[in-house]
Amino acid sequence: MLGPSYFYAIIGGGLAGLQLARQLSRDVFFKGKKIAIIDSDFATPIKTWCFWEKGSGKWDNLVFASWQEGRFISSKADIDLKLPPYSYKMIKAADYHQHLRNEIEKSEDIEFITDDIQHIDPVTMKARGQKTTYTATHFFDSRVDPSYLESEKYTSIFQHFKGWEVETKNPVFTPGSFTMMDYRIKYPNATAFTYILPFTETKALVEYTFFSPFLTEDKVYDEKLRQYFDKILKTKDYEIKSTESGVIPMTDFPFDKENSMQITKIGTGGGWVKPSTGYSFKNTEKRISKIIENIKAGKLPGENLINNRFRKYDAIFLDVLSQNNQKGEEIFTKFYTKNTPQDIFKYLDEETSVSEDFKIMFSLYSFDFIKSFFRKAF
Repeated sequence: MLGPSYFYAIIGGGLAGLQLARQLSRDVFFKGKKIAIIDSDFATPIKTWCFWEKGSGKWDNLVFASWQEGRFISSKADIDLKLPPYSYKMIKAADYHQHLRNEIEKSEDIEFITDDIQHIDPVTMKARGQKTTYTATHFFDSRVDPSYLESEKYTSIFQHFKGWEVETKNPVFTPGSFTMMDYRIKYPNATAFTYILPFTETKALVEYTFFSPFLTEDKVYDEKLRQYFDKILKTKDYEIKSTESGVIPMTDFPFDKENSMQITKIGTGGGWVKPSTGYSFKNTEKRISKIIENIKAGKLPGENLINNRFRKYDAIFLDVLSQNNQKGEEIFTKFYTKNTPQDIFKYLDEETSVSEDFKIMFSLYSFDFIKSFFRKAF
């Protein structure tokens, strides 16, 4: 049975899918074009997104907390990070989903559909779901191609974490400064650190995070978080209000190779997660703007969404971490001691010149990077 037809079908109602739908609904160019957002489960996720930007931004009404100072701590360094003109901002996914969905539902052109898309046929322009089949002139697909896990040509590690949103009896946090990385609670032969987003002196989100080729059991995160409270914060008197956890692929796999006349991969499934950091929020904003710009210019929506120069840099960095995961603390210590936060943010935003790139790369210089350069280049 043939299901309904749409001008665009967005597969996935997460960060990228909702934001794309919102931007399409706001632009008169797309007025009257029927759009479907299709997801197997529109449940609101328990997670947070963080990002940095200069001054005020388009998401400030959703920002739960922000900081203009940070801290990096390792065995060899304890650095205060002065961020201006940047701020580090946090948004709760529940607030984001509710706000965008409320706005999108006001559009007469956009429909939310609960279904699990199994396959998209670019020849017949049909997406087959468990319930029915949908036709569209173009599909924006956020599903992640699992073949990246089997690829020998590309490097993949995982950012995996568990966070506790806590309230302590006594003041133990510094609300004006977040902790980007604290390596004092270690995990053997792995890049693992504690990340803290403080809201008040007694309330914070505290996460234990890995950048590693392997995953681990839930109890490991809990054990490391308890150690942090016991040994670093020196308190046992706290209440866990909520938890969040996740696994984010950090990979140079070219998900965007699937972009075509009929399909544009978006979100994590489009390679929009910054491979070397796991950050995705601002990348999503930039790439959705580029998609809309491309469509209005008569180009393919997925044209030039990925900067290949920075993909190569990320590939080398990932290879170093994959081959030498026990050296992550040393690598990130060089990164934060030899560069300013402003230079780091500019580089990670892919806004630097080639000469600025070389300055960053020389700050990380080691034989491991030379080996990874040749392994990735040849």
